[in-house]
Amino acid sequence: MPTISSDYLERVYAGLIGKMIGIRLGAPVEPAIWTYQRIRDVYGEINAYLKPYRNFAADDDANGPVYFVRPLLDKVERLRKAGQNTDALTITPAEIGRAWLEYAREGVGMFWWGGYGRSTEHTAYLNLKHGVPAPESGSIARNGKTSAEQIGGQIFIDTWGLMWPGNPDMAAEYAAAAASVSHDGEGLHGARFISACIAAAFGAEDIEAVIRSGRSEVPDGSAYAAVIDAVVDFHTRWPDDWRACMEYLIAEWGYDRWPGLCHIIPNAGVCVLALLYGKGSFARTVEIATMCGWDTDCNAGNVGCIAGVLYGLQALPAHYRAPVNDSIVLSGLPGALNILDLPTFARRIAEAGYRLAGAQVPADLAASLERGDGERALWFDFKLPGSTHGMRVSDPVRGSVRHRNGCLEFQFERLLRDESCRIFYKPFYRREDFDDERYSPVFSPVARAGQTVSMECVLERWEGQSLGVEGYVRETWTKREIITTPTRFPEEGIPLVLKFQIPSLDGSFPDEVGIKVTGFSGKGKRESGILRILHFAIHGKASYSIDMTKQSIEFGCVTPFSHNGGGLWSIEEGKLHLMTPVQAASYTGGYRVEDQRIHAAITPIAGDSHMLILRARGAGTGYWAGFDGAGSVAIYRHDGTFEMIARTDFAWQKNRTYLVSFEARGKKFSLSVDGRKVLEAEDEAFDSGMVGCGALRAARTLYGEFRVDEL
Repeated sequence: MPTISSDYLERVYAGLIGKMIGIRLGAPVEPAIWTYQRIRDVYGEINAYLKPYRNFAADDDANGPVYFVRPLLDKVERLRKAGQNTDALTITPAEIGRAWLEYAREGVGMFWWGGYGRSTEHTAYLNLKHGVPAPESGSIARNGKTSAEQIGGQIFIDTWGLMWPGNPDMAAEYAAAAASVSHDGEGLHGARFISACIAAAFGAEDIEAVIRSGRSEVPDGSAYAAVIDAVVDFHTRWPDDWRACMEYLIAEWGYDRWPGLCHIIPNAGVCVLALLYGKGSFARTVEIATMCGWDTDCNAGNVGCIAGVLYGLQALPAHYRAPVNDSIVLSGLPGALNILDLPTFARRIAEAGYRLAGAQVPADLAASLERGDGERALWFDFKLPGSTHGMRVSDPVRGSVRHRNGCLEFQFERLLRDESCRIFYKPFYRREDFDDERYSPVFSPVARAGQTVSMECVLERWEGQSLGVEGYVRETWTKREIITTPTRFPEEGIPLVLKFQIPSLDGSFPDEVGIKVTGFSGKGKRESGILRILHFAIHGKASYSIDMTKQSIEFGCVTPFSHNGGGLWSIEEGKLHLMTPVQAASYTGGYRVEDQRIHAAITPIAGDSHMLILRARGAGTGYWAGFDGAGSVAIYRHDGTFEMIARTDFAWQKNRTYLVSFEARGKKFSLSVDGRKVLEAEDEAFDSGMVGCGALRAARTLYGEFRVDEL
């Protein structure tokens, strides 16, 4: 068993950032109109991002590696909570297939929904949904060779390589099992090659050794092996002319020779080309992958992960790393998981790597995960080199953020009296925050009313006499700032702790949480210096309302919900409106909340199913309760299929508004209508999850103001 090096976590982190840099660099020239020749003629030699995104919207290349690895991460978390350690963590295609159904919103987000038989991923999803098990769901026998051998086999599997440092054999096995949900044949060879290269990069001397390790996982006689060998041979003969190699690929291995819209073989050639001709430079590697054309964000993302692991954090240029800012957005079903903090995710991947290897999880890593894993609480300690955890400033003229000496430095300059600047974390996004519609991300607030925010900081003053520091939140509907602490005047060099509860925002949510600094010096005096942030945390139980008059329809969903299934969701009469011919659900709230209560005014208009939801992990799990059939109420367990666990008579009427409350405490569930408990049940299949509402069959319903209490 390979030994895990002391810099393992840092290299996982570098691989994740490298992946995101590659995706962001390649995305603007991904469409088919951007041929190799057009990219060359328009951009020449690429050496910087092609588009200055305010916030980079979700991308399938990021969605897959984060969401499809969750079944194994969930197993690791259960071991951690139980105080157990084992190297017997296995994964099956069936488990990964379940994750596809759980975390994807059918028809939108996650991956390209291009139609059955046209989009490989859409085809696999529909197979799974209609009972075709994995790996048959992605097999050549089921879908044909063309569908099974498109590029998706290698673009979603980076995290499996990151979990097996120095062990390309196991990385290839796990990645192929995951990829088999949707791919087969050459598609699986791509999964094996890329994941093995990532795993090998943790201990390899150079990129040639990495490619040899990846090549050893691909069977001789396959087209994938042939294209690797062809590019390696070309590079050996002409090591200094990557454009000549690309022209060779176009002539001998181009899209015209392979069926489908985005075959894996030409793009495999580009990945090997970029790795070799990158000549030890991370930047040059992702730039060449982008300049080659074809599936630019996929290829640059894959080689960015490999190069990030191999060359390390110090090799990531600031002009590529800084805009990523340790944060990406995703477009899965759980809105609270779509705001991803890369250092925290790197820690979860590294924890899995240690456990898979049967090694002890280092104490500092274990402690960080216990404080917050990004699903129950946020804990930013800024210990990873260069980490920012997505923190940002309100005014780049008056302030800036950088990482140094294990903390986050908020540098403010020349603040005159009553002038301010803010450093904050963004726990909620709106459509206005993005420049495009890539994969339609949806969000549930990561920070909610009632939760506790804590920050520890230390002042280094350069000039001035009086700097005021306050905690604050910004409410997203009106954009008003709410000061949450008394003004504090820190003494230089002495730690200051700010701690406050997020206030009630009357049915809206915070989209900024942080620190506001203000100059209080005399007239004409200026405040300049550094406020060092030692830690930042959001934790505790929330209690909040959702006022539908303060919501809007963004990315096809009503904020702050994430819709799944059929039907139409809208806002009518200041309420959430559902009209559906089939089962439909809408989810929001924290992802790993255990005991909680959802309370809503429900007006049944048509149909006989009008429900509230608790402890949903995704589209296929949770508990549903409410009006179910004429004259009755019921509680259901949803675990792929619906099973009734309690039912009683209740003479509800259409077009009448009821105040309905659904509560979970431990294994006990209760349903109340108009303040009277009408039904109870016990079950222990699921211990935490999101809240929501929906219908089991054709219905039309109005849901009034919601109230959610985390108990």
